[in-house]
Amino acid sequence: MQVYRDLRVLTARPDAAEEARAPHRLFGYLDGAEACSAAHWATDARIAIGEAHAAGQLPILVGGTGLYLRTLLDGIAPVPDVDPAVRAAVRALLLSDARRQLEQVDPAAAGRLHPNDAIRTTRALEVALSSGRPLAEWQADRHGGIGHVVDLRAVVLLPDRDRLRTRIDTRSAAMLDTGAVEEAATLAARDLASDVPVLQAIGVRPLAALAAGRLDRAAALEALAAQTRQYAKRQYTWFRHQPPATWARVEDYDGATIEKETFLLFA
Repeated sequence: MQVYRDLRVLTARPDAAEEARAPHRLFGYLDGAEACSAAHWATDARIAIGEAHAAGQLPILVGGTGLYLRTLLDGIAPVPDVDPAVRAAVRALLLSDARRQLEQVDPAAAGRLHPNDAIRTTRALEVALSSGRPLAEWQADRHGGIGHVVDLRAVVLLPDRDRLRTRIDTRSAAMLDTGAVEEAATLAARDLASDVPVLQAIGVRPLAALAAGRLDRAAALEALAAQTRQYAKRQYTWFRHQPPATWARVEDYDGATIEKETFLLFA
């Protein structure tokens, strides 16, 4: 979500002072009306990394979203285009109905996805109905990744869970006082198509409701913090278990500088 210029505060993008410390790429570079995908971002990231190398610079990849990282490093699955009629039919469904259909045509995906994950549920159902094959089968055949052509030095930062929850609650409250409500209201006023990804950003709906007077501050703040904690829990689980075992992991990370020796595991 940090790719969208509409949501600097709400997605915790680097601020102007942080961006002044080093060149930043692919932050806030897309309009919210554009539907960014992992494949789209991976293509742009490969270009940005190539430009950094050509300039003699060290590209540092931060984040983030496991699907996007995997797409960049491991490649893109050759999933065929979804039939427009199938897409329209699926997106007209209630999430509960889409879940029930997915359980029938791709039970593995239904079991893997969170019940409230509307975007991935819709995507999995569209692909299964349109192609006749589960999405996971397409994703098993990947190409275009850069993981085998770069000298990757990876480290996973795993903060103490209680400290992480406290930081999330503190940051959520600060966001309401530093422009996040106004961002959500401005985005809602654009009247974008209901299925564009930017509208699924954490906090957009409750803060837009706060700005419109449909929700009070306490309820909006709790919704923002709760959604963020849920997402952080999923991220924490993914980064603990999914990346290769050779990636260094810093347990109970407290925000301190990572010493160079951490990366010697990859020498």
